[in-house]
Amino acid sequence: MASNIVKLFFSLSLFFSVFSLSSSLSSSIEYWCNQTPHPEQCKYHMSHDHHRFRPNHASEFNKMLVQIALDQAQAMRNKAQEYGPKCVTNMQKCVFSDCLKLYDNTIFHLNQTLHGLHISSCSLSDAQTWLSTSLTNIETCRSVALQLGVGEFTTQHNVSDNVRKMISNVLAVNGKLLKQENYTEEKIKAHGFPSWFSRHDRRLLSLKPSSVKANLVVAQDGTGHFKTVQAAIDAASRRKLKTRFVIRVKKGIYEENIEVDTDNENLMIIGDGMRLTIITGSKSVKDGITPSMSATAGVDGAHFIARDITFRNTAGPEKGQAVTLRAASDLSVFYRCSIEGYQDTLRADSQRQFYRDCRIFGTVDFIWGNAAVVLQNCTILVRKPLQGQPNMITAQGRDDPFQNTGIAIISCQIRAAPEFRSVYHSFETYLGRPWHQYARVVVMKTYIEGLVNPLGWSRWDNSSVGEDTCYFGEYMNYGAGSSTKSRVQWPAFHVITNPNEANQFSVGSFLAGGTWLPRTGVPFNIGVN
Repeated sequence: MASNIVKLFFSLSLFFSVFSLSSSLSSSIEYWCNQTPHPEQCKYHMSHDHHRFRPNHASEFNKMLVQIALDQAQAMRNKAQEYGPKCVTNMQKCVFSDCLKLYDNTIFHLNQTLHGLHISSCSLSDAQTWLSTSLTNIETCRSVALQLGVGEFTTQHNVSDNVRKMISNVLAVNGKLLKQENYTEEKIKAHGFPSWFSRHDRRLLSLKPSSVKANLVVAQDGTGHFKTVQAAIDAASRRKLKTRFVIRVKKGIYEENIEVDTDNENLMIIGDGMRLTIITGSKSVKDGITPSMSATAGVDGAHFIARDITFRNTAGPEKGQAVTLRAASDLSVFYRCSIEGYQDTLRADSQRQFYRDCRIFGTVDFIWGNAAVVLQNCTILVRKPLQGQPNMITAQGRDDPFQNTGIAIISCQIRAAPEFRSVYHSFETYLGRPWHQYARVVVMKTYIEGLVNPLGWSRWDNSSVGEDTCYFGEYMNYGAGSSTKSRVQWPAFHVITNPNEANQFSVGSFLAGGTWLPRTGVPFNIGVN
């Protein structure tokens, strides 16, 4: 383990030391590929797949690597399609369906990256997010197939591993370009808005729900356009212009599972308040489905906004993995929402996400995934788990050192849920554990109740994976559970004392929030201090 880590950091150091933007450097394939984490895959594909690929500078090399990754991802998807007729059991069909969707999304995001880099319509930071998402999708397919025992699909492993390594190469190259560009908040207006976030959007977020002029209204009593939320979402997906579309969901308990597809962008769902408008499901992995399929709400379309609404999964602790909200929407906002479940409640799957003034309930790994996510001014409520079961607040899934992902919990409260308050001394509760090797979680300026174990962080199933390579940080927290004196003695654990280090995980730096988050309607603090 230690020798592998030394080799990894040596290779990363070598990468950073030899990489150059100079256009006068050698254009040989060997020269360029030797600067990537997986040079052999790079050399093979640049030599065999595309004879015209002879880059003269790093930005050109970057685009070429994206093109190769895209071609290989399409081949991977086509190969996976052959498995469809072989699916017999329900679980095989579920995994197949999940993986095809994930592969399609990978192709979508690689296309988006390639197009954006060619016409300069996206920043290198955008590209790093979409590349991170592409890699996460492949890893999710692999892990769910292994977890659910669908070994037949893992015969795809060699194909998908090839794509994973090619995307990892692009992440490294694009990440170096991003670092050299010195992409900082000073380059943008600190309190600006994205082009997609119009003045009308800002006003919508500041109005009372009853004052909002919605495109569609959902009401159980028949006073709206539809009686179910999914019917309204499906209607919105059929619109030709994907400008902001508002669905108001009147008070009521809506027993349904909803899905917002990738092509359904700029959707806003507004409830009448988190105590009044509730979307609830009860699916779990024990029903013979994948974790993604258990989600009460699954969101893939970019620029999604939810406000004043509750998402709930009532499967309970006995049913194990049961997702409430699966969020994979880029530049998404969840404002004054309650996200309620037990194990795996909030799957912050991928992309850039911001949660403000929300409540999140759960037990095991209940804030997880591999998005770049900031939770600000939220209340995290730990529930009573099964007897003998430890609570894990976070389980972050960063799988590559160049992914720009992680979970930042800032100015929040971590408390025991009401039913857990009197018995939490009988259970172990931890801030998190490393789901993958490069897991990254920070808890900053947050009130931590005494329910958290003094060690703070836990191993993953007694494995030492991640203890040297992940990043767990705490900064200026307070409360009975905030002391870092007895925290784990891992190289990966950091008591942050430098404000500059803390601000790397702020809304401004970690999410480039000044370019896209509203300063009215949804309040936010751009820095940590």
